[in-house]
Amino acid sequence: MDWSELADGLFPEGHTIIRDGDFLSGVGTLDGQAVTVVGSTAHAPVGVALALAQARVVLDTIAQHPGRPILLLVDTQGQQLRRRDELLGINRAMAHLGAAVDLARRSGHRVIGLVYDQALSGGFITSGLIADACYALPEAEIRVMRIPAMARVTKLSEERLTALSHDNPVFAPGVQNYVAMGGVRALWSGDLAAALRQALIDTPRDDERAADGAARGGRRLAARVVQRVLDAA
Repeated sequence: MDWSELADGLFPEGHTIIRDGDFLSGVGTLDGQAVTVVGSTAHAPVGVALALAQARVVLDTIAQHPGRPILLLVDTQGQQLRRRDELLGINRAMAHLGAAVDLARRSGHRVIGLVYDQALSGGFITSGLIADACYALPEAEIRVMRIPAMARVTKLSEERLTALSHDNPVFAPGVQNYVAMGGVRALWSGDLAAALRQALIDTPRDDERAADGAARGGRRLAARVVQRVLDAA
C-alpha cells in the first residue's frame, strides 16, 4: 500500500505526515488525539542519516509531548550496505534508534509498529520489533533473508530449507509466519483507523512475543527458555 493512502486510512480526521526522500514524519489525529508518526518508504535502506532522523523524531516527542502515542511505519530493505555508513558507525546509529524507541516505551509512550510494505533484517529489528507490539498489513512482506541467500549462509540446500519452512516458521519468509512466531501481534485489514484505535487500547506494555509464539506453535521453546532464565536469576 502507498504510504499516503495508508496515512489517510489510519487518520481520517487528518494528518501532517510528509515524505522527505525515504523518510516519513508528521502527526496524525485519531479521536481528537495526536499521534506522532515516523518511518520510511520506498523499501528504504536504513543508513546513518535515516536512523538518526527517525530517532530525532522519537526523542523530540518524548521531550515535547509526554505520553503521546508513537506509530512506526515500516517499509525497509534492511540496513544500508555502504562503506560510508559503515565508516560513520551505522551500528551505533541503529542502536541509537532502538534505544530511543525503548526510552519512549519506558517513558510512558505507547509505541506501535506497522509493517505496511516490506520489512527486512536490521532495519526492522531497530524499529517495528522494538515497539510495544508490531502489526502488519496482510500483503506485507517480512523476512530475514530469502531462501537462496539463507542456503548460501547455512550451507543447506534450498530444497532442504524449503522443506523445513513447511513445518517451521523460523525458516520461512512471509507475514503469516511472523504472526505464528509472535513477532507480529496481528494483521490489520479493513478499517485501519479502528485497528490502530484498538491497538492503542489493547497492546500490552510487557513483551509477550515469546508467549504468543508458544501459543501459536511458531516458537515452541523461547517462552520456556526465558522462564528458566528468570527462575534461575
